[in-house]
Amino acid sequence: MLYKMLKFLFTVAFVAFTYLMPAQAQPVFKGGPEAFNIFIASHLMYPEFSRQNCIAAVIRVSFQVDQGGRVSAVRAEQGPGIDLDEEAVRVIKLTSGKWVVPAGTGTTRIILPVRFTPDYTRCSRLNNGKPVDMNAAILAYQNRQELENAVTNYYSNKYKGTADPAKEQDIIALKKQLGIDDEFLNDVLDQANQKLKQGDQEGACKDWNFIRNTGSTLADTCIAKYCK
Repeated sequence: MLYKMLKFLFTVAFVAFTYLMPAQAQPVFKGGPEAFNIFIASHLMYPEFSRQNCIAAVIRVSFQVDQGGRVSAVRAEQGPGIDLDEEAVRVIKLTSGKWVVPAGTGTTRIILPVRFTPDYTRCSRLNNGKPVDMNAAILAYQNRQELENAVTNYYSNKYKGTADPAKEQDIIALKKQLGIDDEFLNDVLDQANQKLKQGDQEGACKDWNFIRNTGSTLADTCIAKYCK
């Protein structure tokens, strides 16, 4: 439900492809550019941190398309290095098998800029009309990641029997500070389930394992079924 609502809170614009090959031998997304834009728009999830902090960015994603239309070597060539990069890469991976490549073309590298634009009316309201400090928001994301890593590393080690039990109360306090509670984890679970429906089992397993490594059993059934 959360991610259905988010579709109305942001816009995403796509810039023209850059092909690193002769113009006469370009791979084409099945159905053409309009079908491509519809596919991306219907699968993309504006990451929660960037949505909440009104972060806009253009992510330059590079990937290879082979003769069978399969996508590989997907990576963010340029971006702020936060959750937007990860989401742009994730969705491009979902296009694998949906490309038509001219006979004899071979593997082609494509660079696609993906623009994330938040709802600036909402952002202005949240920030009392002040401009969003993008650098501060990105730094806040990086700091949060370090704290989340402290939590997930602790529970990962706990499952292995190598964690220090005396530190668990500090980790529980850190979870509270970060807002890692049942409501937050259920949102992550909804996100994972949506990714699974899109055919992104890898992305879903990443989210489910994150839930487990916060000390929750909420995703254990899904991990046992899909993440062997």
